[in-house]
Amino acid sequence: MKKKQLAILLLSIFTLVACSSKDDANEKGDSGKQEENKTEETSGSVAVDKGLLNVEVTIPASFLEGEDIDVVVAEAKEDGIKEVTKNDDGSVTYKMTKAKHKEMMQEMKTNVTEYVDELVNNEDFASIMDIKHNKDFSKFTLEVDKEAFENSFDGFAAMGLGMTGMLYQLFNGVDSEKLNVTIDTVDHSSGEVFGTVSYPEAFEDME
Repeated sequence: MKKKQLAILLLSIFTLVACSSKDDANEKGDSGKQEENKTEETSGSVAVDKGLLNVEVTIPASFLEGEDIDVVVAEAKEDGIKEVTKNDDGSVTYKMTKAKHKEMMQEMKTNVTEYVDELVNNEDFASIMDIKHNKDFSKFTLEVDKEAFENSFDGFAAMGLGMTGMLYQLFNGVDSEKLNVTIDTVDHSSGEVFGTVSYPEAFEDME
């Protein structure tokens, strides 16, 4: 997946972080213990470090190309992130309690499921009858009226599902090179799978 596309996804998450952070007035942690029980994703990906009390999410500099880092840091602090650090290599590290990270992931999960419900109930995507997904949003199944679907632009719904699924995986600690969201399109009447698309490969094919 292109770095600029990942940057857009990564920056989008802090809208969700802001929603959950503003209501959290009890966020306290002991930074001296955060090296214990830590797991870290490889360099060049979104690193999710889970310490004893805190979680650090580091966005590599390559994903922030073209952005004013000082503005990114200032806005994150205003949104209630516990600590935001601009690193010497151009990356940015966000630190929050484990409880806050869990809350953020739950907020993301809620947003994905709400988005799925909106697609199913939106008159602009009339051919979509139902959408099913697995726990980590790496697999979606669109049940559609095949004829109506093939004569509409409802296929664009898959792009949104791909983006939200990858966004969830990124902040759940999946290496950026291992992201994968597969979307099957199924005829609601016959059960026939007549289309499959995988992200981020689909974005690369659009280049």
